[in-house]
Amino acid sequence: MENINLTKQVDEIEALASIYEQEFSIQSNTARSYCIKIKEKMHEVYLYWTMPGDYPSQSPPSYELSAPWMDRKTKEKLHQCLDDLYLNNKGECVIFQWVERIRDVLHSVETKQDRGKPKIDKKKSKRRPAECANVAVHNGPEITHGEVIVDRKSIFQGHAARVNSVDDVKAVLATLKLNKKIQNAKHNIVAYRIEQRTAKGHKLVQEFDEDGEAHSGGRMLHLLQVHDLKNTVVVVTRWFGGIQIGPDRFRHITNAAKQAIQQAGLLNK
Repeated sequence: MENINLTKQVDEIEALASIYEQEFSIQSNTARSYCIKIKEKMHEVYLYWTMPGDYPSQSPPSYELSAPWMDRKTKEKLHQCLDDLYLNNKGECVIFQWVERIRDVLHSVETKQDRGKPKIDKKKSKRRPAECANVAVHNGPEITHGEVIVDRKSIFQGHAARVNSVDDVKAVLATLKLNKKIQNAKHNIVAYRIEQRTAKGHKLVQEFDEDGEAHSGGRMLHLLQVHDLKNTVVVVTRWFGGIQIGPDRFRHITNAAKQAIQQAGLLNK
């Protein structure tokens, strides 16, 4: 078991280093201590962690959060959230999920502060259309992020949401891509099925976008079809770690998609 844990730790660290690059740093190879800086506009958090020998099978990483600007209540809630993430994914690597959950909190803080700023006269506003569009995205469908799958430095993560229109699908993608790591991932593969009412009854709209990962989107759409899922969108993000993993990537993509729709409570039993 110790060898399995060590292998998972090595794979996880290599993947994190590949994804976060300059934001990732090694504190001590001997102690297996590391740090990632998570920054969102004006705020930043440093996540320091050490991996015990029985992580991830039995114990979580020991960690500290450095964020002098953060109030005590917010920090306590964040600690509880990270602890729950480990318990809900015990036996799996969780650092990536921790980092992105921290990023979600930072984004939420920034959004609240932006809402508190004086309103700008739309006629006088000189913001680019893309910047204005981001404001409406926060009112879009609720997105569930699935568990992270790590294999030979590549990372796969699914995201799922209930949608009622193609515009909802676009809103989900726009929301996900507010996260720079997701936006800069190698692939963001999308599949969706939407049942629409028409004058003649109902129309089923189903599409996929493979984003350069050939033969992946069709598999994800097939997953939705097999389970007869409607008004559902699933996105799988893949960060490429530099090592070709062959057909295994399709298994990971399918599993990441299925886990996300399960966690979102969308999978028919």
